[in-house]
Amino acid sequence: MSTFSYEIFHEVVERKTFYQAAVALNVTPSAVSHSITQLENELGFPLFIRNRTGVELTSDGQRILPIVQEILNTEERLRQEAANINGLNAGSIRIGAFSSVCISWLPPIIQKFKQQYPDIAISIVQSNFNDIVNQAKIGTIDIGFSALPIADQLVVTPLITDQIFCITPQNFVPQHKTYVTAADVADQDFILQQTDYDRDTKRALDRYNVRPNSLRYSIDDQSILAMVESGLGMGILPQLALQKLSGNVNIYPFDQDFHRTVALVANKVQAVAPSTKKMLQAIKAYIQQNYEENLLA
Repeated sequence: MSTFSYEIFHEVVERKTFYQAAVALNVTPSAVSHSITQLENELGFPLFIRNRTGVELTSDGQRILPIVQEILNTEERLRQEAANINGLNAGSIRIGAFSSVCISWLPPIIQKFKQQYPDIAISIVQSNFNDIVNQAKIGTIDIGFSALPIADQLVVTPLITDQIFCITPQNFVPQHKTYVTAADVADQDFILQQTDYDRDTKRALDRYNVRPNSLRYSIDDQSILAMVESGLGMGILPQLALQKLSGNVNIYPFDQDFHRTVALVANKVQAVAPSTKKMLQAIKAYIQQNYEENLLA
């Protein structure tokens, strides 16, 4: 089995069609089909279910995907180490992050990093906490930003505590003027992203007896502010998400402390790759410089 056959397998998984995988790899669709068939024959079981719209992994294909990914990641580590030995500082980094990290942290971090290491390629995937952890686990990303708790066997580095706030229309004033209590949010509708309704956000809403039928879902953090501004309900957002957002709304703390712990996650294999180690150092330096009061690392 050649490494290139593993690359083809990985690309088909990512693109979900032989044709798109062929375009990405600059080969013919027949070459992709032949490589997959040969790999299936060598392994002794089907890897994909073919249908009209494309392909999807079989259960056996899903079992070998992390192993194939680890082989590809190890080969990339070898390339990076060789480049590092030769003083080229080459390589690639795949970062997974949720929206507020993509907006507030990654632009300045990557800008400074590229000044030091212009030959290291960087790609970013935006997703939710659970998906980022899963991608780090199987090795499709090198570094991820998520929130504790993280149960999987990964390299986990807590970064900051991120306080959660209540967002209200501008004409709303809580009973105690400077913070929100259960009485203030009684019978109120809340607007949030559906993927946020777990962990710390859910803990805060449950504490104030906000019922599921009082929840409305939005696309992103900025649209939450727009809907709150229009008087359609209240919002609940962490401090990091509010840094780059704007709207004519009020921001109040709750009468109890609610926060999430933002953390770095990395696959144990990828965490020691030269380019990944450099990026981890750059991220930690940025956090230490800009978030001293909230710092955990």
